Amino acid sequence: MMKIRSIILITFLVVVTACTGDFEEINTHPNQLEQITAASPLNPTIYALANENAHEARDKTFGLMQVFYGADQTTDQPFLYDLRQDVGAGFWNEYYRWLPNIMEMEQAAIAEEKVNYQAIALTLKAYAFSMLTDVFGNVPMVEALKGEEDIFFPEYTSQEEIYKIILEDLEKANNLYDASVGMVYTDDILFFNDVSKWQKFTNSLHLRLLLRVSNRPEMNSFQKMTSIINNPSKYPIFTSNEDAAVLQVTGVAPNLSPWDRASDFNVFRYYCEFFMNNLNNFNDPRRQIYATVARGLNDEDYGYIGQPIDQRNNPLPDSIATPSGVSNKQVVAPMIIPMLTYGEVEFIKAELAQRGYLNNAELHYQNGTKAAIELWGAEVPEDYFENEFTAYNGTLERIMLQKYYALYFTDYQSWFEYRRTGFPVLPKSPDMLNNGEMPTRFYYPISAGTMNSENYQKAVEAMGGDEISIKVWWDTEN
Repeated sequence: MMKIRSIILITFLVVVTACTGDFEEINTHPNQLEQITAASPLNPTIYALANENAHEARDKTFGLMQVFYGADQTTDQPFLYDLRQDVGAGFWNEYYRWLPNIMEMEQAAIAEEKVNYQAIALTLKAYAFSMLTDVFGNVPMVEALKGEEDIFFPEYTSQEEIYKIILEDLEKANNLYDASVGMVYTDDILFFNDVSKWQKFTNSLHLRLLLRVSNRPEMNSFQKMTSIINNPSKYPIFTSNEDAAVLQVTGVAPNLSPWDRASDFNVFRYYCEFFMNNLNNFNDPRRQIYATVARGLNDEDYGYIGQPIDQRNNPLPDSIATPSGVSNKQVVAPMIIPMLTYGEVEFIKAELAQRGYLNNAELHYQNGTKAAIELWGAEVPEDYFENEFTAYNGTLERIMLQKYYALYFTDYQSWFEYRRTGFPVLPKSPDMLNNGEMPTRFYYPISAGTMNSENYQKAVEAMGGDEISIKVWWDTEN
């Protein structure tokens, strides 16, 4: 029987938080502590990845994509493309910390002949490696996590090869699912052992990743995506918000908010002018959920006003004391952490239709927008699309602007999509570094260069450098 190598690894490498520890305890058989089942690693892994994603969205994506940023930030300023050398270290470490759990789950599922758990493990592995490679480029994959085979210094796998593997794994996972045998262990915290929803997640993720590499013509992405969408009996995908991969954080231990103190999420953070101006143009009901109103010197209510990205040349009016702040209600449990939503799937369909591969681009655009609004508990006004700023105008830019809002709080996805398409068009500031160009990757962590220096150097040479201006394999043009 297999040892709980992943849990042992975690014990040695990190101080695990109380909530994560509780998940491990709940999902470990009390009478077989030296063994795991195919489900033992599932809940702690889902929770840990979602937790990390929420922090990455708040600390990195929101600044890069001009959602909100901290007024007190004087160093490590993503909104000015000022990224420290170790900007991605936490993300790298956390994902590689939990990938052994996914590998253990896959091996246990194969040993137990639990095909649904095997499919889930393949899906989570594809999800995790897609995140890593889209942030950094080439990363250890094929030789990673093989310490038991005495491979302690893994080579980096090219992003092209990583995508080949994960897309094949998603196809394999879809073919493995068998609803008739169900899932026999404790309910998972994402889909509560609903095999059909896990299969929809697998295929929706497949669509996301095919779209990600669609600028590479050799991947034949659009034709493959069309085949998936046009064959729902073989490839079911998300069809409502009820299907979506959204972690419901209950607030009941161990399923707690990523922020012990809600004030740590929002204090001294204010929404950007770009983000808030668009919501104002949309007359969007999400404003009341996300933001506080701007206040005057005498506490006047100025409505929803964001802070300019170029504060030096375009400051707020003197009459405004504080721009629209960030509501901490978003991270007070019960709360949500989106991983992959139905709205995103509808925007994928909208883009395919806009490019001529499907029909009804406007319908999918509206479906995606409505789903994104309703995900946050807001009601879509009846006249929402009777507006020059929200009506579908046939352009990819209009689709991507609403998709930007649909990807709110979804890890790095809006940054990835900006790198793929160049949309939405974000304002500039002369204070931006990196020649005023959006970073196209993160630096490798410092530890990668010191602990596995030979393979790190090979990866840097293959990538063309270890700079934030280096484009990854799929980032061929905007």
